[in-house]
Amino acid sequence: MKEYTSFSAAEINPLQSIEEWEEDVLERYPEADTPAKAKEEFRNYDKPARDTVREFYRLNHTYQTYDFVQEKRKEFLQFNRKEMKVWEAMDFLNTLVDDSDPDIELDQLQHLLQTGEAIREDGHPDWFVLTGFIHDMGKVLCLFGEPQWAVVGDTFPVGCKFSDKVVYPEFFEYNPDNGEEKYNSKYGIYEEGCGLRNVLMSWGHDEYLYHITKDYLPEPALYMIRYHSFYAQHREHAYEHLMDDHDREMFQWVKKFNPYDLYSKSPKPPVVEELRPYYENLIAKYLPEKIRL
Repeated sequence: MKEYTSFSAAEINPLQSIEEWEEDVLERYPEADTPAKAKEEFRNYDKPARDTVREFYRLNHTYQTYDFVQEKRKEFLQFNRKEMKVWEAMDFLNTLVDDSDPDIELDQLQHLLQTGEAIREDGHPDWFVLTGFIHDMGKVLCLFGEPQWAVVGDTFPVGCKFSDKVVYPEFFEYNPDNGEEKYNSKYGIYEEGCGLRNVLMSWGHDEYLYHITKDYLPEPALYMIRYHSFYAQHREHAYEHLMDDHDREMFQWVKKFNPYDLYSKSPKPPVVEELRPYYENLIAKYLPEKIRL
């Protein structure tokens, strides 16, 4: 595994903005509850504009190994970088500026408020609304110098054979775990129906935020946070063999959350100061006064 000091700037940040990954997901999944479109159906799939996304996934699929994930968990789950209030953490996330599109005026906080408000408008429980608001807070990893491909991207299990239902599966050819016999079978180091709680997922903002919030939020909220980027399962059903019945029950919530994650953005900005008291009350109800990052 290369050290970060040996990665070029282009390898650390292959995308102009992490929003490019989200735009790619939306193009793959333009409708709720459907599998990905075939490659040939993608608009401009093979055009140069997609090259940065392909390079992002080449890096992600090459370096997200079982050992890499263990290293990242050891490094970041000590939570020894910052301690702050949740709203302060959201303001911190808001310093992650999208320079790739000057026409987009909405910042990270406004997008997350749109997600929360769409959930609230549909009458879901307040913990669901809070989950929508904070679900991307783990992207602060980018502000700690982490490569984009270790923060965002479709997530997948490590420690077993990579599914061809994961986006750009051809790039797993370069992953060192492919040459490890213990990882290169359908079940790998796991057992049939072992449950996702026993499965190591690729590292990113989902897993990071799950560990920050796991002692405070209802279990369906934790599944939404931890698996909202696990498209190979909640859209493609590629890892049924590792799931147990409890996972299947909880994934109904993940599927319920996904449309709000993908389809709630709007050009109309929410009025942050009007909404802030409501969300700060939700934060106070469910989360500690300060969190450690």
